[in-house]
Amino acid sequence: MKTTQKLKVSASALVIAMLAMAPVAIAQSTDDTEARQKTVIVTATKRDASIQDVPFSINAQTAEDIARTGAANLEDVARSVAGLSIQNLGPGQSQVAIRGVSAGQIVRDQPGVKEQVGVYLDESVISLSLFTPDIDLFDLNRVETLRGPQGTLFGSGSVGGTVRYITNQPVIGTQEGSLEANVNTINDGGTGGHVKGMINLPLGDKVALRAVGYHTEYAGWIDAIGPAASEDVNSGNRTGGRIALTFQPTDTLTITPRIIYQEIGTDGFNRAETFNWLSGTASLPDNTQYLLRDEEFSDETLIADLTASLDLGSLTLTSVTSFIDRDILVSRDASALTQSVSFDLGFAPAAFALPSNLRDVTAYESLTQEVRLSSNYDGPFQWLGGVFYSSNDRDYNQRLPTPGYDAFTDAALGAGTSAAVANGFPANSPFNSDLFYSLEQWAVFGEASYDLTEKMTVTAGGRFYDFEEDRTISSGGLFANGDSNVQDTTSSDGFTPRVLVSYDATDTITLNAQASQGFRLGGVNDPLNVPLCTPQDQQIFGGFQSYGDEKLWNYEAGLKAQTGTVTFNTAVFYTDIEDLQVTLDAGSCSSRIVFNVDKAHTAGLEAELGWSPAAGLDFNLSASVLEAKFDSTVRDGGGNVIGGIEDGNRLPSVPELQLSAAGTYRWSPNWIGADAFVSGSVQHIGDRYTQPSDQLPTQGLPGATGLAIGALTGLENPQDLVDLNLDAYTTVNLSTGLEFADWSVTAYVNNLTDEDADLSFNRERGGRARLAFHVNQPRTFGITFRKAF
Repeated sequence: MKTTQKLKVSASALVIAMLAMAPVAIAQSTDDTEARQKTVIVTATKRDASIQDVPFSINAQTAEDIARTGAANLEDVARSVAGLSIQNLGPGQSQVAIRGVSAGQIVRDQPGVKEQVGVYLDESVISLSLFTPDIDLFDLNRVETLRGPQGTLFGSGSVGGTVRYITNQPVIGTQEGSLEANVNTINDGGTGGHVKGMINLPLGDKVALRAVGYHTEYAGWIDAIGPAASEDVNSGNRTGGRIALTFQPTDTLTITPRIIYQEIGTDGFNRAETFNWLSGTASLPDNTQYLLRDEEFSDETLIADLTASLDLGSLTLTSVTSFIDRDILVSRDASALTQSVSFDLGFAPAAFALPSNLRDVTAYESLTQEVRLSSNYDGPFQWLGGVFYSSNDRDYNQRLPTPGYDAFTDAALGAGTSAAVANGFPANSPFNSDLFYSLEQWAVFGEASYDLTEKMTVTAGGRFYDFEEDRTISSGGLFANGDSNVQDTTSSDGFTPRVLVSYDATDTITLNAQASQGFRLGGVNDPLNVPLCTPQDQQIFGGFQSYGDEKLWNYEAGLKAQTGTVTFNTAVFYTDIEDLQVTLDAGSCSSRIVFNVDKAHTAGLEAELGWSPAAGLDFNLSASVLEAKFDSTVRDGGGNVIGGIEDGNRLPSVPELQLSAAGTYRWSPNWIGADAFVSGSVQHIGDRYTQPSDQLPTQGLPGATGLAIGALTGLENPQDLVDLNLDAYTTVNLSTGLEFADWSVTAYVNNLTDEDADLSFNRERGGRARLAFHVNQPRTFGITFRKAF
C-alpha cells in the first residue's frame, strides 16, 4: 500500500476514532468537572454567541490555544484548524483556502484576481488577494474560522469561508498591561526575537485606551550563492502597533476609533532553488538560491476604523467605517528570467551577466462602510439587516530595470529597437506595465431566525450585491505587449441566499444543517506578453481574455456536543462549484491567466475534539478528510487538455488530509510557588499540488533543450529535477515553562524533528528560467518571557 493511501486510511481511522471517543468522553464527564468546562464566545453571526450555539461549522483558536501550539502567524494557526489551509508564497504573500475551495497559485502579477476567503480584523475587512496583511497575534482574543460560504453577512470575498482576527478591546475602569520578550535561533540559520507590549488605561469613568506595540526580528535560513552571495537572505523584521479608544458617553452609546500601523521588511524570500538558468549546474545545495542581485519585500499598512453601537432598547444600531492604505514592494532578482529570454532572442553571451530586477509596486486604498440594525430582545424571532459599501483603488506597477540591456537589444535586433518598443517607459527596462483598478460595491443583507419549537430554530438570510470594476493598462518594453491605456470593465449583480436549521437533540447535543451560496467576482486577464510567447502558447492561451463570476452551493450537516469537560464538533459537507476561477502559467509567455472551469466540487468530513479528563490535563484533536476535484475539462482548439484541468484531477493547493493533536499538562510543585506546564502538538498536512498542471505526467515543465548554460544544456527531462507533488509533512512542537502570579517563562522547540517541507512550487517563465520551492522554517529553539501588571 502506498504511503498516501496509508495516510488516508489513518486519517479516516482517526476521524472514526474521534467519533467513537466523543460519546465515551462525554459519558465519563461528570458534574464535578463542570468547573473545567470552557465556553468560547464568538461573533460569527455578528452577535455574541457561544461557539456551540452557532448553527454552522466554526473554529475559534483562543489566545491560550495559540500560545500552546507556538503559532506565530495565520499559517501556523491553520495547522490546528480542520479544513483551513494556507499556501505559503513568501513573506506577506500567502493564499488562504477553506474546505478545498481553491483556484491555485496566485502570484504578484495578478492584481485583478479576487480572494476566495474573506479576512477580517474585528469588524473591518482587510483581505486582499495574495497580500492579506500578516497581523501580529499579540494581545489577540481569538482567531475565528467560519467554514463554508459566508456571502450573506460577509460578502464576495467569503466564497470559501471567512477568517476573523478578534482583538482585545479597551476595558473601561481597568488598568492593566503586559510585556513579552523572546529570543530564538534556527538550526543552520540566524537568530531572531521580539519585544511586545500592551497597556490598558482608564481615562475617567467613560473612556479607556488600549495600546499595543511590537517589534520582531525574523531569523533567516536561506543562503545565496553567485555574485550576490550572502547568508540567511530571508531574514527580516516587523514593527507595528495599534491604539484603540473606547468612549461610552451614555449607557446606550459606545464609540471605538482605532488606528493600526505595521511595517514588514525582508531581505529575501524562503525560496529554495532546484534549478536556476544562470547557475550552470543541475542542482543547488539545500536551502540555497543563485542571485545576481539582492532581493527585498516591504509592506507598509495603515488601517483606521471606527465602530459605533447604539442601544435603542429593543434594537441595536451598529456602524463600522474603515479605511486602509497600503504600499507594497516585491523586488526580485529576475536575472534568470530576463537572460533566458535574451538567449532565445540570440543576444550576445555577455548580456547574460546583466543583473535584472523585477520591481512590483502596489499602492492600495480601501474605504468601507457598513450600517446594520439588529433585534435586541428576548423572543423566538431574531433578525439582523444592513447595508454595505466599499470603494477600492489599486495601482499596480511593474518595472524590470536591467542596466545596459538596450545596447544588447539594439545589437541583436537592430538599431533603434529598444526605443521603438519602449512606449514611453524608461530605458534599459525590457518590461514595464501600469495597471489601475477601481472597484465599487454595494450590498444589502439580512438574516432572521425563528424558534419553531423549544428545540428547533430555522434561520434564513440573503445578500443583494452590485459590483463594478474598471481596469486600465499600459505596457512597454521588449517583453511587453505595448498596450496604451486599454480600458476594461467588469460588473455583476445578484442574490446569494442561506438557510440553516438547528435542532437541540438533547441538553448537550445540537444537530445543524445548512444550504448556502457564495460568489466571487470575475475579471479581465492581462494581455499576454506576446513577444515572449511561442506560437503554440499564443494560440492556446490567447483566447482567454476575460473570466466570469465564480459561484457555489454548499450543503452541510453537523453535530455539536458539549458536556462537562468535553467539546466535540463534526460536520460533513458537499460543495458544488460553477465557473471555478483557476490560475495557470501561460507557458513561455511569462504571463498568468485565469480560466473558468464549468464544474468542480469539494466534499469531506471535519471533526474537532477537546477533552479535559483531569484537573490540569487538556487534549485537543482535529482532523479533516477532503476530496476536491474538477468535474469538467478545459481544452484548446485542438482538443488537448489545458494545464491539467481535467475531469477527475485534484484542485490545487489543498491537502486531502489534515490532522492535528495537542496536549497540555499543568501542575503546581509545592517547592517553587508556581504552576509548571508541559505542552506538545503534532500537525500533519497531506500532499498537495501548487497548480493543476503539476499533476500531469510531464509535471507541467517545458523541454530544456538549449534552456540552460553549461551543464544543463540539452537536458531531456527537467521534470526529473523536481517532484511537483508536494509531499505530506508532519511537524512537532514542544514547550515547557513556569507560570508565576504575574509572570511566566517558556522554553520551546518548534519543528522538533527538523522536517523539511515544500510548501509551494515556484517557477519562473513556466520553469524555463528557474525551479524552486517555498520551504518551511527548520528546527527552532526559543525562550519567551511574559509579564502582566
